[in-house]
Amino acid sequence: MTTCLLPAPGARLATDLTLPGTRPPYPAVVIRTPYGRQNHRAEARAWAARGFAAVVQDVRGRYGSEGEWRPYRHEAADGAATLRWIRARPWSDGTVVAAGASYAAHCALAAALEPEDTDTGPDAVIAAVPALGAPETAREPSGVERLLGRAGWWAAHGDRPDSDAAALDRALADDPRLLEHLPLTGLPERLGRELPSWRGLWEDGDSRDRLVDRAPAARVPLLAIGGARDPFAADTLRLWRAWGGPARLLIGPWGHGLTAEPAPDARPGHRLNLGALYTRWARAALAGTLAPGRRGALALGDSEHWHPAAAPRARTLLSRPFGRSHGLPLHHGGHFLADPARPVRSDDLSVPADGEPDRALLLSAPLPRPLDLFGPAGAKLRATADTPAADWFVRLTVLTPDGRARPLALGTARRADPPGRPAELTVPLGHLARRIAPGSRLRLEISGHHFPAHARNPHTGEDPMTATRLAPSRRVLDPAGGALLLTAGPGRRVDPVQEMCA
Repeated sequence: MTTCLLPAPGARLATDLTLPGTRPPYPAVVIRTPYGRQNHRAEARAWAARGFAAVVQDVRGRYGSEGEWRPYRHEAADGAATLRWIRARPWSDGTVVAAGASYAAHCALAAALEPEDTDTGPDAVIAAVPALGAPETAREPSGVERLLGRAGWWAAHGDRPDSDAAALDRALADDPRLLEHLPLTGLPERLGRELPSWRGLWEDGDSRDRLVDRAPAARVPLLAIGGARDPFAADTLRLWRAWGGPARLLIGPWGHGLTAEPAPDARPGHRLNLGALYTRWARAALAGTLAPGRRGALALGDSEHWHPAAAPRARTLLSRPFGRSHGLPLHHGGHFLADPARPVRSDDLSVPADGEPDRALLLSAPLPRPLDLFGPAGAKLRATADTPAADWFVRLTVLTPDGRARPLALGTARRADPPGRPAELTVPLGHLARRIAPGSRLRLEISGHHFPAHARNPHTGEDPMTATRLAPSRRVLDPAGGALLLTAGPGRRVDPVQEMCA
């Protein structure tokens, strides 16, 4: 391995280069990361052992790289400079795969979708659990603010040249109510350090979907990897569906850490060697042997199997109507209080049995047979709020026969309906891929908050990030016309590696 400072506009970027032990030229893989290039040395050696020159770089302003660290601002230009540098090296065969996970996936996509000219983009892209941009990571598609995850990331990595992964945990240990203090834009003062980019994160809405909007023009191959428990799973699917070149999708029962973070419904059949898959796919992509169009494989949780991502006609749309014995009877909370002073917690799956209801609760009868859920899901609601602004959270949980509660899906909707006027809305619950065991029950919670994962809506019409006053919101759920919408039947099985490299 050799290290250099690679020239980019206005800064020099610290870059590690690991070459194979064979004679050049080589294809290259480039990973641009804000998390410290030293953490990728084993990965770089693995790429080199398979015949790729591995280029790992600290992004601008982080660790060994010069310049100002401004998340998501410089990655297209710095990526273009890096790709030009690679192709000018005597060991390069001229082909480059841009790869990365999370923020590093954003760097790879920015290089591919925002090139300075047609000669600077990569020849293939591997985007794992991609963070598509600051607006996409900060808010749900509905506009609801993702508080805990963004506070943790900005406390650990924002406006500093290195990282402190435990910064938010320490602050919460000192003040367990840290995220309850208003306004939420004042978090840096409570953390005790300057964090100027925090406020700007919540003001930056103009660039949302910038990369996805450009994806149809892409012609290079894409491998998109995600986890069913990853907060960016919906963005991974959107990217794959929009991509114009050959596109492959792999989503397993994992969290943001992929195979290092298996979900409870992961099974031995879902264990994959992602490193070996990446290199095999990269060789096929650079050789031009991938079939055009989109293909994908999704794991069916609580089974051993993988199934095609594209929905076959054999799948069945299921509607479980509210308030009916064969659907989801209303257990309690037809009238409930969404009080930001005592919000429904995102980190607690228990449901209080006493006091005024803080959510509507619907519960199915035990399932008489296994149910394979595979495809889009949603909840149709007819509901009323007595405030000018309201968030609606729908949490779907499986209650197993042995008494455990296991989360299945979460959806959000933000509304500004006239107070007291019934509204009809459909809350998307994402793409499900789970086998539900017989004897299990489906529990649906409809509430006004999901804190601290999401910021509390103040119900006053003010911005939740700058609001200084909170008000309770009385809600009414009308079971008539409401339903849980599911897709059942996964169809044929596939080998995920073959599906990616076909």
